[in-house]
Amino acid sequence: MALSEAILSSTPELDRLVDFWLSKGALQPDNLERGRSAARASGERIDRVLSKLGLIADQDYAQGWAEILDLDVASDFPDPPYLIPQLPIGFLVRAAIVPLRHDGDTLVVAVGDPLDRFSLAATAAKIGAPVVAEVARPADIMRATDRLAEFQGESAQAENTSDGLASDVDRLRDLASDAPAIRAIETMIDRAVDGGASDIHILPTALGGRVRVRVDGVLRDLSNWSRELTLAVTSRLKVMAGLDIAESRLPQDGRLRAPHRGVEIDFRMATIPHIHGEGIVLRVLHRVRATPDLGTLGLPREVLGGLESLVASPNGLLLVTGPTGSGKTTTLYATLQRLARPDRNIVTVEDPVEHALEGTAQVQVERKIGFDFAQALRSILRHDPDVVMVGEIRDAETASIAVRAALTGHLVLATVHTNSALDAVPRLIDMGIEPWLLASTLRGCMAQRLVRRLCHACRKPAPGKFDWSSYMPRIASYVDGSGPRVFEANGCPQCAGTGYQGRVAVGEFIASTPSLRQAIATGASGEALRTAAPSFASLLDDGLMRLWGGETSLSELQRVLGEELLAVGLTEAAP
Repeated sequence: MALSEAILSSTPELDRLVDFWLSKGALQPDNLERGRSAARASGERIDRVLSKLGLIADQDYAQGWAEILDLDVASDFPDPPYLIPQLPIGFLVRAAIVPLRHDGDTLVVAVGDPLDRFSLAATAAKIGAPVVAEVARPADIMRATDRLAEFQGESAQAENTSDGLASDVDRLRDLASDAPAIRAIETMIDRAVDGGASDIHILPTALGGRVRVRVDGVLRDLSNWSRELTLAVTSRLKVMAGLDIAESRLPQDGRLRAPHRGVEIDFRMATIPHIHGEGIVLRVLHRVRATPDLGTLGLPREVLGGLESLVASPNGLLLVTGPTGSGKTTTLYATLQRLARPDRNIVTVEDPVEHALEGTAQVQVERKIGFDFAQALRSILRHDPDVVMVGEIRDAETASIAVRAALTGHLVLATVHTNSALDAVPRLIDMGIEPWLLASTLRGCMAQRLVRRLCHACRKPAPGKFDWSSYMPRIASYVDGSGPRVFEANGCPQCAGTGYQGRVAVGEFIASTPSLRQAIATGASGEALRTAAPSFASLLDDGLMRLWGGETSLSELQRVLGEELLAVGLTEAAP
C-alpha cells in the first residue's frame, strides 16, 4: 500500500478541499454523500473516490488541490518522457510522479497525489537536489505514467526474448498484476467507451501493440504500446475473462466486466493467434443502455410501417438480415419492446445477451457446454412462449425449429446473414426448409445497414451538380419537392475531425403477399422472387433518399453499399 493510501480519510487539507469544491459548485452535496459512503466502504480517501466515480471533474480535482496547497497545475508533459538516471521508472510509476523539467538545479515534477510527501522527499534524496511539485489532472498523470511504463517495457524487452516471456506462465501472471497493465486497461476502456466505441481491437505487431476502436462502424487508432505492455495487457485481460493464460496457440472466447465512470461495463472477448502474438477484440456490451423505441430508430417509413404491422400479428416469422454490426439486434430489441405487455411471454435466445430487456426472459447460448441455438430453442418452446427471438439462424436444425415454431402459433423474430431481404428465402431453403412451409409462415423480410450521419455543425455542400434523372422516377413518391441537398464531410472539434456524428439506419422491408408466397412455395429463383414481391423501397433507394436529404454523403454510401450505388449512375452533371 502506498503511503498516500494510508493517510486518514479526513485531514484538514481534505476538509478544505471539499469545502472549496462545494463553494465553487464543482461538487454537489448529494454526490458528496455518495462519495463518503463509497469511501467508508472501500477505505480510500474521499478525493480519490470522488474522482474515480466521476463525481468531480479532472480539472476541478487539480484546481482544487492547487488552490489548497498553493501549487501550479501541470500542463506540459514531455514526450518522450524526461528521464532522470537516478530515478527508476518503476518507482516513478508506482508513486505517480512524472519529471517535467529542470528549473536551474530544481527538478519540477507532476504528481497525482499532492499529499504523498514521502515520495517527493525520497525523490529529492535520490537525486540530491530540490524537487518542486505541480498537481496533475488524474487523466493526465495516468497517460504520463503509462508512457513511462512503455519505456520501462522497451528496456525490459531488450533483455528478454518474446519466446522466453510467452513460455513462462509465472512471468505472465506477474505481468498481468503489474500496475502498468491495470492502468493501460483502465485508460483504454475509458477512452473507448467515452468515444462511443462498439469494439476495441488489440493487434500485436513486430514492435509492440496497436490499439484501435470501432466508432460508427469505422476503425480509428487509439494508441500504440510496447511489446512488454501489450503482453501484460493481454495476460491481464485473459485472467479477467477466465481464459487459459498459458494457451496462446488456439482461439479463446470469454466475457469480462470492468468499471467505467462508476458503472460496470460488460465486454465479450475473443482472442486469436497472430504471427506476432495474440490478437484481441473486445465487444462493448452496455448492460444499462436504454432500449430505443421503434419509432426513434430513424428507419424509413416503409420499414417502420412493416414492422408495426407485424407487431399486430399473432404468429409467423420475421427475418432481419444484414452483416455483423448493421444494427439488426437493436431493431429486434426495439420491436420486442413494442410487443412487450403483461399478458405475453417473450423469450429470447442470444449469443451474447447484449443488454437486459425488462419483462423478457433472455437465454444465453453456451457453446462450450453444448448449449447451442438449436438446443436452447427446443428447450424454451416447452416454456409456453408467445413471442420468440432467435439471435441468429446459422444451421439447418435451428432454422427448422424456428419455422415450425412460427407454424404452431408463435411469433418468431430471427436474424440471418444475407445481403438483402429476399436473399433470406433461398438461404433458408438451402438449409433444408421446405418451400411450402416457409411460404406459409413468413410474414416479412427486412434488410438493414448503418451509414454514418454527417455532422450538421460542419458539413458542407458537395461541389458541382449531380444528375438525378435516372433515379428520380424511383423516389418521386418518397421525397419532398424542395430538391436535392447533397453534402459532404468536413470535420470540426464537435465530430473529432471525422465529419460524421452517429449513424442512421438504411433499410428495406418486404411484406409477404399472396403472389410472393406462391413464388416461394414453388421454389422460384431469386429473380422470380423479386418479380413476385410487392413494390418496395430498396436499400439503395433509401440510401439515396438519405443522400438527397443531406443526412449522409456519397462517399459514405459508396463505403457501405459499394457497387450497388454505382449501378444507378449517380454522377456529377455536365456543366
